[in-house]
Amino acid sequence: MATATRFASSPRRNLLLAALTIALSASAGMAIAATTDAQFQSAFQTFQAAQKGDEAAVERAAEQFNELLKADPGQPMLMAYAGAATSLKAKTSMLPWKKMGHAEDGLAMIDKALALLQPVHDTTLLNRTPVSLQTRFTAANTFLGMPSMFNRGTRGAKLLADVQNSPLLSQATPGFQGAVLMRAAELAAKEFRTADARRDLTDVIQRSLPQAEAAKAQLAGLPQ
Repeated sequence: MATATRFASSPRRNLLLAALTIALSASAGMAIAATTDAQFQSAFQTFQAAQKGDEAAVERAAEQFNELLKADPGQPMLMAYAGAATSLKAKTSMLPWKKMGHAEDGLAMIDKALALLQPVHDTTLLNRTPVSLQTRFTAANTFLGMPSMFNRGTRGAKLLADVQNSPLLSQATPGFQGAVLMRAAELAAKEFRTADARRDLTDVIQRSLPQAEAAKAQLAGLPQ
């Protein structure tokens, strides 16, 4: 027993534990940073085309993000986008049970992505924006776009507010900041919160974000 106790506190064992800890930390960091900005951008551009109604892009976006996820498993942002793309497939399917299946599969992936978020994702950047913000914003957009029967609207609005009010938002790219504020203004206008919509659109304009011209047009269309 004395021998075992001496080994448990021996310098050699402490060195081995330290080396193992460093190795595990390094491997975790590599897993988080495995996807490059260029790889993400390629899939994201396809996803944007799918969002704009390009039906051919819907399947490609889901495939691209699922491929990235296979190479970078457990990455919540990629999982959220894969789920969002999968849910879009519901709009391209003609069969009711397939529509429901795609929607439910996509939502399940997004729920898992949100559950995977850890504090490290606040400081991990992909596409020059914190992974945690992009994961939550993708979830918010998807939830808010689902029919009311899925009961995701309230959670979507909460996630959007969390992203908009996060101190991390200032660390995101101007394009991402603008997208968040424009989405918040859209929701506010839909809910007849005209003052909030005007505030968010004005913020986009005053900060000269990429969506400034679109914000001016929407601001002009708000009721007085």
